[in-house]
Amino acid sequence: MVATPEPLASFAEIRALLAALPGPDLEAATAATLRDRQLTKPAGALGRLEELAIWVATWQARHPPVVRHPRTAVFAANHGITAQGVSAYPADVTAQMVQNFVAGGAAVNQLCQSVDADLRVYEMALDQPTGDFSIEPAMSEADCARAMAYGMMAIEPGLDLVALGEMGIGNTSSAAAICLALHGGGAADWVGPGTGVEGPRLQHKIDVVDRAVAFHRPALGDPFEVLRHVGGLELAAIAGAILAARLARVPVLLDGYVCTAAAAVLQAADKRALDHCIVAHCSSEPGHRRLLGLIGKEPLLDLGMRLGEASGATLAIAVVKAAVACHTGMATFAEASVSGKSA
Repeated sequence: MVATPEPLASFAEIRALLAALPGPDLEAATAATLRDRQLTKPAGALGRLEELAIWVATWQARHPPVVRHPRTAVFAANHGITAQGVSAYPADVTAQMVQNFVAGGAAVNQLCQSVDADLRVYEMALDQPTGDFSIEPAMSEADCARAMAYGMMAIEPGLDLVALGEMGIGNTSSAAAICLALHGGGAADWVGPGTGVEGPRLQHKIDVVDRAVAFHRPALGDPFEVLRHVGGLELAAIAGAILAARLARVPVLLDGYVCTAAAAVLQAADKRALDHCIVAHCSSEPGHRRLLGLIGKEPLLDLGMRLGEASGATLAIAVVKAAVACHTGMATFAEASVSGKSA
């Protein structure tokens, strides 16, 4: 389905990458922690900004940390499940929104401009949607692995922070199905309004996801099989980008529900896989907060957003930049001739 080179063609190759993930750089983490203790502020006074600066240094494997070249990457794809009437909008909107991104008219364009981030939009065979996962697997193993490889290509040399997001009509149904397959519960725990379905249409969406996961259940013992059976091309690409970022020592900001569901596949396969990722915001999609609790991630922002297109992740770039600016630019007690805490 995806016209890409063939560096990955199987889940076995992806599992091999997972096994080779680098861990945190403890030398950079120590240096950042020691500097934080010397800055002209009470310990902990900047709250999560302090943690963010140390996180960036740890996963960039350098001190001082820098955020000069942030990128927002948005992956766009279509879903066969839209044939079941699970979205308030037709599948054509995916391509139309991609054109809006290109023309500079979307929210993410304005947010990227406001935080000086580079925006890249990756269009994934919009004329070839995934299979309707209510009646068949969304992807073959080869298609899913190639989509992950495509996502890996978004992590280019020179990036120091990446915000990931998506566009794809129908993809909140995929996200809900992934969460149901990975974490159990009932479909109603994971299905939300998405683009705005409500009332009987929302119940229909819940029923579709419930039946679909039950249909595939015998094949869902492995997280990557979950991704290929009920996921989407853009979700697979996000998972690939997360892997490539880890290998390239690039910290990652994850967007909302759909993006976090894609990431959750990796964590289900390896508990270390998301250590270099922070969830940028808590979506108003009701399943997102539940998912965050289960994967142990605390969002940076909680603004009632549910737009997708990496909007929340891009907005969070500003917070990370502020954290790094404070860490690198503030004077130490010694430099400012300010007395430290009394013994």
